[in-house]
Amino acid sequence: MSVEEGVFYVIAAITVMGGMGVVFARNVVYSALFLILALLAVAGIFLLLSAEFLALVQILVYGGAVTILVIFALMLTRVQDMPAALDSPQKPFAFLAAAAVLAILILAAVGTTWPGQTEKINAIPLRDFGDALFRTWALPFEIASLVLMVALVGAIVLARGEDGE
Repeated sequence: MSVEEGVFYVIAAITVMGGMGVVFARNVVYSALFLILALLAVAGIFLLLSAEFLALVQILVYGGAVTILVIFALMLTRVQDMPAALDSPQKPFAFLAAAAVLAILILAAVGTTWPGQTEKINAIPLRDFGDALFRTWALPFEIASLVLMVALVGAIVLARGEDGE
């Protein structure tokens, strides 16, 4: 096993542990912190793939902005005031659905013929990348930013409460 593979397995384990922390943490704020850990570990995987731009975007947009938005929404909506409904009769169905998705993912990974290692990385010219980013994908980025802004405004409206302050 090479050094790169060892680093990959360590970062992949951190990503999986962060994802499991998001799901199994009882406190919502701890779940948000585990989400930051998982997203930063994904940025580390992007660095291993020599995709520095994607790693930077992962850290800035997801690790920073989206997670901070989630934490603000949690703080503003007074989560502790709402009743906790963690157990429900749908839990067995959720485990069954999760097991089915896991089985499908394992079958897809095992049944795929993976290409061998390549020594040469095809670099994309920065001009082409910028054209695709600001021409093809500009509208989806704007829509995502509007959705995030609506979520933040909704959290603020919920935080004001029914008393009309």
